[in-house]
Amino acid sequence: MKQLNGTIGDILALLAGSSLPLSFAPYGLFPFAVLSPALLFYLWQNISPRRAFWRGFLYGVGLFGVGVSWVHISFYQFGGLPLLGAIFLTAAFVLWMALYPALLGGLLTRFFPNNTPTKLLLILPAAWTLIEWLRGWLFTGFPWLSLGYSQIDSPLNGFAPLLGVYGVSWITVFSAALLIYGFYLKKKLALPIFILIWGAGWLLNGVSWTTPVGKPLQIALVQGNMPQEFKWLSSYQLSTIERYLELSQVEADIIIWPESAVPLFLHDIRQYMPDFFKKLAKQRITYGSEFIIGIPVMTKNGAYFNSVVSIGTQPGSYNKHHLVPFGEYIPLQFLFGEFLKLLEVPMSDFSSGKAQQDNLYSAGQAIGVSICYEDAFGALIRNSLPGARLLVNVSNDAWFGDSIAPHQHLEIARMRALESGRYLLRATNTGISAVIDNKGKITSLAPQFEIMTLIASAQAYEGATPFVRFGNALVVGGLFVCLLLGGVRYQCHLR
Repeated sequence: MKQLNGTIGDILALLAGSSLPLSFAPYGLFPFAVLSPALLFYLWQNISPRRAFWRGFLYGVGLFGVGVSWVHISFYQFGGLPLLGAIFLTAAFVLWMALYPALLGGLLTRFFPNNTPTKLLLILPAAWTLIEWLRGWLFTGFPWLSLGYSQIDSPLNGFAPLLGVYGVSWITVFSAALLIYGFYLKKKLALPIFILIWGAGWLLNGVSWTTPVGKPLQIALVQGNMPQEFKWLSSYQLSTIERYLELSQVEADIIIWPESAVPLFLHDIRQYMPDFFKKLAKQRITYGSEFIIGIPVMTKNGAYFNSVVSIGTQPGSYNKHHLVPFGEYIPLQFLFGEFLKLLEVPMSDFSSGKAQQDNLYSAGQAIGVSICYEDAFGALIRNSLPGARLLVNVSNDAWFGDSIAPHQHLEIARMRALESGRYLLRATNTGISAVIDNKGKITSLAPQFEIMTLIASAQAYEGATPFVRFGNALVVGGLFVCLLLGGVRYQCHLR
């Protein structure tokens, strides 16, 4: 098909990337995660490295332009930027992210120009997944839209407790490469291998890697639904706290408030609401509850943290470690500091907590806590395991309004529960609050933009999945081995 060597092929690359977000929440059309990369792989055949770079770039523009364009909401609606400024920053972010698939296409075509089975089945899937892994930590990382997340409801989800999200990405990309292997190289073996892999994933989903311990707990997730534009105004601070106190008058073992539910520093509460802790103590006595609360904490030297505190028989605190660049802190302030003062983002110079912190304890259970964006980093969540019997994520997705971002974020949280074999309790300000079981399934859910307390049961689990034991090391090591073996076989094939 000579026409694919020109503009039509470029347009198809853009459309292929634009279709990939359909495989993620809220759409959940997981086959697109195989079909979309497969089309890109086909469009990379028999073209120059420059053209492959360009098509990879167009693919990335489609993927991130459709999949994460919601970042403009925080710039424009809540950051105080004019519409053109918000569009400019969003476009710059999308173009930067698009460089990852662009580099993949250019480098693959430059160093492996011939279309061999080794390139398709060993080199290409490994290189794609390594680029995803690189994107997940380089420049603080942006692991959003990694292919593995799209398979949370597909048969491939059985591989998640074994290999983590990047392992699922690898198998998904390998499946896409198999399609090209069968279609482009006319290999009949592709179909049975495809069926074998997806069947193995389905069977693995029935394996229980962790074991329940104790009786189920009664959990209350408090969703205050405070509008983001009002939340930090002094005239709304006390009424916000009163709302959460009122919504917490329920019988539950653990009551969880979302990220920065209390819009005051911990040390200021006694001044502005002297009876706050007395009210909590009364509710603890009346309902037998313990609390996990999102609240900022300031130290004596003026540093402040985005924190979670546990209030009960074993009080403790957790300080957010992985901060959101340009939202919670400003990297390279000497370059961006003055410009980013235009963004009217409250509390935007947090300090980072330690990577290794003690688990919190509530209702006698060890709790692994993450705050908002941190649940996108499986290696960070793994720090609390296998000691933690429950996982808690508190978040505030109000920054992204009524977009697809909260749905994507919930999907990411589901992957963390599946990888770890633990229930994950997700409390958010405006939704989507949810209880997720150890298989990554949602057992209870609070609709967005509703004031409510979600009451549900959750089971504590102990033990370690293979991913908890080995983390990403197993997969990343395997990817490098595939690249090495693939490179050697490729050179031998040329001779």
